[in-house]
Amino acid sequence: MQVKTVVEDNIDVLVVGAGLAGTGAAFEARYWGPDKKIVIAEKANIDRSGAVAQGLYAINCYMGTRFGENQPEDHVRYARIDLMGMVREDLLFDMARHVDSAVHQFEEWGLPIMRNEEKGTYQREGRWQIMIHGESYKPIVAEAAKKSADKVYNRICVTHLLMDESRPNRVAGAVGFNVRTGDYHVFKSKTVIVSAGGASNIYKPRSVGEGAGRVWYAPWSSGSAYGLLIGAGAKMTQMENRIVLARFKDGYGPVGAYFLHLKTYTQNGLGEEYESKWWPSLQEMVGKAYLDPEASHRTHRPIPTCLRNHALIQEVNAGRGPIRMVTMEAFQDPHLEEIGWHNFLGMTVGQAVLWAATDVDPKYENPELTTSEPYVMGSHATGCGAWVSGPEDVSPPEYFWGYNRMTTVEGLFGAGDAAGGTPHAFSSGSFTEGRLAAKAACKYIDDGKAEGIVVTDAQIAKRREEIYRPMETYRVYRNAITAGTVNPYYINPRQGLDRLQKLMDEYAGGVSVNYMTNENLLKIGLKKLKLLEEDWENGIAAEDIHELLRAWELKHRIMTAEAVIRHTLFREETRWPGYYYRGDFMKLDDENWHVLTVSRRDPETGEYTMEKAPLYHLIDEEGK
Repeated sequence: MQVKTVVEDNIDVLVVGAGLAGTGAAFEARYWGPDKKIVIAEKANIDRSGAVAQGLYAINCYMGTRFGENQPEDHVRYARIDLMGMVREDLLFDMARHVDSAVHQFEEWGLPIMRNEEKGTYQREGRWQIMIHGESYKPIVAEAAKKSADKVYNRICVTHLLMDESRPNRVAGAVGFNVRTGDYHVFKSKTVIVSAGGASNIYKPRSVGEGAGRVWYAPWSSGSAYGLLIGAGAKMTQMENRIVLARFKDGYGPVGAYFLHLKTYTQNGLGEEYESKWWPSLQEMVGKAYLDPEASHRTHRPIPTCLRNHALIQEVNAGRGPIRMVTMEAFQDPHLEEIGWHNFLGMTVGQAVLWAATDVDPKYENPELTTSEPYVMGSHATGCGAWVSGPEDVSPPEYFWGYNRMTTVEGLFGAGDAAGGTPHAFSSGSFTEGRLAAKAACKYIDDGKAEGIVVTDAQIAKRREEIYRPMETYRVYRNAITAGTVNPYYINPRQGLDRLQKLMDEYAGGVSVNYMTNENLLKIGLKKLKLLEEDWENGIAAEDIHELLRAWELKHRIMTAEAVIRHTLFREETRWPGYYYRGDFMKLDDENWHVLTVSRRDPETGEYTMEKAPLYHLIDEEGK
């Protein structure tokens, strides 16, 4: 393909991805770097991009410290138990001690936050969530980032990070292309903050055919947060910790507001409470430290999400499905009925449309729940992402190497889905992580760590040839199409995605096998994945710029999927029953696996190295 235009820019702070983490990074970078050039590169449009694009009905991470509600230490304890012990407590504490200020800024910028007038606090739905009128949440926050950045490049798919050729293991910028014009963009930058999205659609979704694209996490989140970092040789952590969600069937509508605000509850197909019957056998699997229903009831400490999933999955497998959300009682109250519908209209309108289209009225019928396909992300209730440095005043030596949220590649920072080990950050926590990363990036520059970066024309030309090769492949071999899109010389992105989703589903613990895998299955999956990767490298074709975008999204998903399989192989236990099961190691094994997993893919050879990292509990148990 003949590239129309080469757009080159020299930058101090490059922000890749303009979701909540990216907007936070741009906003904070301007404060600490008033003289620095700050540029945002966003695949979509900053006003409606990222996981919050459609809106939210609640901010899921707010301490309420000024109201005397929670302390940062409380949030660390909560996230720790929900993730079965596996969290970076230094990163969680650092985020939690700053997140409230971010929320207060959102309100100052015009985000309507519901209030409890009697208490003088924000309206809560559960311990950590506050309720908002959030349909325009993202445009409101995006405005602050647009005012902070020198330039926002919308519609740019960033495919690779540039590396410094004067010094090994130092970032030098990024390259990508405009998904509308095809222009080649070269960003030479002293620092890069990766705040792109995690990975949906690496597993076959439950919604196929006419429902394709109706998934829980943002369908445009293609694993770029991981593909970019892995490709640059950054160490990754907890990539095995995929998440499975219990959601309203087929529409993926969230259940949190129903449980917490409407006080609904679940029943099996016989109208029975079912969760408690699974606790004895599950306690044998994970131990009393992680599942003690009596203590949970006494202390109001939630039972880990994955374990509730396990009960739902096992109850359905036992033939007592479907699982239903009991809404008929709450919806008799007109106010609660209105809240129930608004919850979807403000962030998951597809669920409301589906109920209307299938004649489901939750006032007269209890709707079905099911579990989703797995997702790979680091900002929701999951800990996937880069192995990043923590803050100097909190982190033990193994967790600190100079600059907060910097990866093991110098000058390269991660926030949101890109930062590993920090679950339960959600939107406000991701914005906060972006701020923390940006402050550190500015200090990195001020300390002179970014001096003398060299990027040759040869590296830029090599990446350009790689980026547009799928279009050249199509041009050369398009006349060999035998029927429809079948071609002996290439595959297209849709065909590649179908292969990826099938192998991940069947071999890496997807829905069709009830999230079950083992060493033999994982090794077969890895073999098939390497064949897919080879086919991508030697024969992925793109008919137009849109297919070129899909080709590179597939590439990042493949890289993410390999990390997931390798981490799942490495952790020889079932740490999160309900998210996935190692059939050959069905029990949680604290004696050998009370550790974090860390991987690195060699950028030159593609070879993986895996290691265990120490897991430090920096925050005492409550009351100690």
